[in-house]
Amino acid sequence: MEEPHLIYFADPMCSWCYGFSPAIEEIRKAFGRGLPVRVIMGGLRPGTEQEMTEAAKREVAGHWTHVHEATGLPFHEHALDHEGFRYDTDPAARAVVVVRRQGEELAASYLGRVQRAFYAEGRDVTNGEVLADLAAEFGLDREAFLADWSSEEAKQETWRDYAISQRAGATGFPTLVAGPNEEGVYGVVTRGYAPPDQVVAVLKDWIARIAA
Repeated sequence: MEEPHLIYFADPMCSWCYGFSPAIEEIRKAFGRGLPVRVIMGGLRPGTEQEMTEAAKREVAGHWTHVHEATGLPFHEHALDHEGFRYDTDPAARAVVVVRRQGEELAASYLGRVQRAFYAEGRDVTNGEVLADLAAEFGLDREAFLADWSSEEAKQETWRDYAISQRAGATGFPTLVAGPNEEGVYGVVTRGYAPPDQVVAVLKDWIARIAA
């Protein structure tokens, strides 16, 4: 039987996924490499071509307020104020996919870094140069990253992630799935945000049951 692991359907520019990032960190602290986290990009708003209107910015900022109230995480007040900003989630998702080629653990860490860069630091993570700078923080070669990120292969690989998410029924993010159990079945840990202590408790109970 395949070793137990988690599948995390997420998007780097999903505010509730940012809110869920402390839960992912707590999972990694609690279980280490004994419960690997596989990251799959969900495709929140890939390919958006319209620049954000002021009304759209206000609406999104309202959602962010709810996330901040639930999690306490910081949000930069000018994160959406880049000139000509389009809320296209594909560039950041593709960056995670490219980093994932170096390993799932690194991909999860890079996902968290992109989230902090966008939400807490107000950086434009639709920009390849910004994404390359973040990749370089993890020791990746900046120019090699940009070449991979710009490739048609990476674009197709990222859209395959979106298709996997759709087929798995993960239409909202974050979605965290655990498996397989002794019957080879996967089960949903959470659809949507849940606090870290609650998620870790569910997983500890699940691990104890499959180990019994």
